Amino acid sequence: MTTTPRLTRDEVAQIADYARIALTDDELDEMTNYMNEAVALLKPIREYDLEGVEPTFHPIGDLSNVMREDIVDTDQRALDIDTALSNAGTPRKRYFRVPSILGNEGGDF
Repeated sequence: MTTTPRLTRDEVAQIADYARIALTDDELDEMTNYMNEAVALLKPIREYDLEGVEPTFHPIGDLSNVMREDIVDTDQRALDIDTALSNAGTPRKRYFRVPSILGNEGGDF
């Protein structure tokens, strides 16, 4: 029978720091208890005898991407560029302009 490892308050504080989550002392105590309860739920799994069982990395097995050639179907209705951009708030040249997510506010297309 294996014992369930317990997370310490310091370990939970370190995890919160890695995740950039600020916790008060009360929240840290509550989170430590919560995480230890979650780890305890894994106890039955830890008791399985897995000696000789090869580890798997994905429950479905060997996954591979199925690639196909990109084909433009000219029979499908598509918007022309001017019509599509007429619905855009502030297009730039012939592109949709969207808010920056990488912090690069400068530059033009």
